[in-house]
Amino acid sequence: MNDAIDLVVREAALLDARRFDDWLALYDAECLYWVPLLGAAQADPRSHNAIACEDRLLLQLRVDRLKNPRAHSQHPASHCQHVLQRSVPEADEDGEAVLRTPFIYIEARGESQVLLTGSYRHRLVRIEDGWRIREKRVDLLNPGPVSYTHLRAHETRHDI
Repeated sequence: MNDAIDLVVREAALLDARRFDDWLALYDAECLYWVPLLGAAQADPRSHNAIACEDRLLLQLRVDRLKNPRAHSQHPASHCQHVLQRSVPEADEDGEAVLRTPFIYIEARGESQVLLTGSYRHRLVRIEDGWRIREKRVDLLNPGPVSYTHLRAHETRHDI
């Protein structure tokens, strides 16, 4: 299980270092990245609006946009810092693991700074040489219209 926990830590470190291609390589081809608008109260991504609900193609488009030097939303470029508590295994069976990781996320761009807190829930699948992220769910501590508006105003975030 330690190698699965290491993957969650590595994911955050890659984002903090702006190594977006390496970050995307951690995701399975059939992945889902989801930030529910209702936080932990939302059961599935199709029952209600979401702050983000992206498959592998949309994540690739996000990476391409962040790397594009002409992306006006990245002038000045945003930088982030993830502070993670130790991941807690919730399931580990049949080649899949589910980990819950409380976090603090800070993103700075120019003179503005965004602070978000909550819990990540990673569903990982075992592959030949380790793990891949099949689903990443981000349950914000204070979800809802205020968080949604604040996040949309800072649409250029790396990842929460």
